[in-house]
Amino acid sequence: MLAKLTLTIEQSVIEQAKEYAQKKNRSVSRIVEEYLKNIVTNHEIGTSFSKMKSPITNSISGMFHDNGKSYKDMLSEVLQDKYL
Repeated sequence: MLAKLTLTIEQSVIEQAKEYAQKKNRSVSRIVEEYLKNIVTNHEIGTSFSKMKSPITNSISGMFHDNGKSYKDMLSEVLQDKYL
């Protein structure tokens, strides 16, 4: 069953949403509905992503230290040492 929903959104956002919807051959209502379904369906997943930790990331965390040199300078030093 379809029902109406009234939203208060900035006019510029509405205009951009209409342009986007037209380019995608969809209605703004359909886009908003799909977005809301996605939020509701993935709510637990979405909130847990920020709390999830990767074993790989955890294993290398703290492994690298900032020596104050730019990446370009460090790369130049490595290449000079390797090819001299």
